[in-house]
Formats: sequence, C-alpha cells, structure tokens
Amino acid sequence: MNDPKRTLTLQRTLSAPIQLVWEAWTQPEHIAQWWGPKGMDTKVVHHDFQIGGKWEYSMLMPDGNEFIGEGVYSAIVALEKIFSSANFRPMTEGVEIQAIFEEDGDKTIFTFNVVHPTEEYCKQQEQMGFYNGWSSTFERLEEYLQTKN
Repeated sequence: MNDPKRTLTLQRTLSAPIQLVWEAWTQPEHIAQWWGPKGMDTKVVHHDFQIGGKWEYSMLMPDGNEFIGEGVYSAIVALEKIFSSANFRPMTEGVEIQAIFEEDGDKTIFTFNVVHPTEEYCKQQEQMGFYNGWSSTFERLEEYLQTKN
C-alpha cells in the first residue's frame, strides 16, 4: 500500500481495449509516439522490458534542451501493472512509477501513481507541475490510442 502523503495519482478511463493500452506502454515503437508532454519528441534509447531491465528515454524539449527519463523495472504483470524506479533529469529523481491497468469492456481504466521518497519531495513535485505534465502526456497517449483503435 502506497503512503498517500508520498504519492501523487492520476486516473483515466482510456477509450481503447486493454491489449492496445498495454502495447502502447510496452513496445518502443509505440512509446516514442506519446511519451512526454505535448511538444516533446521522444527517442527510446534503451528498453529492456523485464523485471530488472532498464529503460531510458530521451525527450527533446521545444527549446532544444534534452530531458532524460530512466529507470529499472521492479514489477511486471501482463495486462495488469508495470512498476519501475524512475529518474527524470533534471527535474525528478528517486521516485517509483506505477502504471496499473484494469479492463472495462472495450475501455481501460488506467491509474498512474508516482511514489516519492519523502512527503516534502512529493509536495515539491506537485507544486512544480506534476499534474499538468503527466496530464499532457496521458492526453497524448489517448490521442495516439485513437489512431490505433
């Protein structure tokens, strides 16, 4: 159970079947199309999708700066959940991201948790724009899924 004082959560009902949502999260060719806030181009540098496997994504910001996301997978249950450590340099380090998928007919209930090491860090991340950034990313995911569904 996550400590609610250290966890920020977003939940969405995605208008796509769970298999498609899972593929969007687990296959590099899909990830590159939607990962990151609007306006960023994402390159999958490394993607070893297994427990203990590492991932690294490079996101190019509109101003030309590079933003690196990386982590190590700690839990994978097909069509159910993906947990990973995560660093998003230079803004966020030492968090755990949890993507949880639940089938709802031809839709998918998607829950995204970010667990922070301390309550203070969690509050700081929220104030830095956690909800805006991740909401923009998941809007891109929804739009991408519509092109595949």
